[in-house]
Amino acid sequence: MSDNNTYKTPSLGEGRGGQTGVFVGSFNPFTVGHYSIVTRALPLFDRLVIGVVGDQVHKPDMPSAEERVRVISELYANEPRIEVKPYYGLAIEFAQQEGARFIVKGVRSTKDFEYEREQADVNRQLSGVETILLYSEPQYSSISSTMVRELQHFGVDVSAFLPHKPYKPYKTH
Repeated sequence: MSDNNTYKTPSLGEGRGGQTGVFVGSFNPFTVGHYSIVTRALPLFDRLVIGVVGDQVHKPDMPSAEERVRVISELYANEPRIEVKPYYGLAIEFAQQEGARFIVKGVRSTKDFEYEREQADVNRQLSGVETILLYSEPQYSSISSTMVRELQHFGVDVSAFLPHKPYKPYKTH
């Protein structure tokens, strides 16, 4: 490595006195797969902030960020190391605002991996924020928020895919 490159790889063990990670997504809805990622990521950090995307530009039928934050917050009401907040803009900006050096993302498939790898590379180049990829547990690898919304749209009971009571039905066109 040349002397011109002063990049220092962060260590999870470094500065454990206040290590913060962020887990970001639209969580529309927050599924058992998301819940599993949070459960498995929590031991890595002193504080884990679940960042709920507030920008609804591409998903106008999405419940408000405040509603999604409320539902997720209720799941973790008894866990003081977890905070749930809406955010607007880039995930790396949110991570920096929260004092986090790590973004946690869940990966279900090779398709997810390639997308998240590209995002992680760009995030690291722009900000130095690293991404930790946690692979989905096998029983959750087919569960996506999109699948849950589609099933809900057709009146299917989706409670097995959610760690909470389902959101109100979505608007239909």
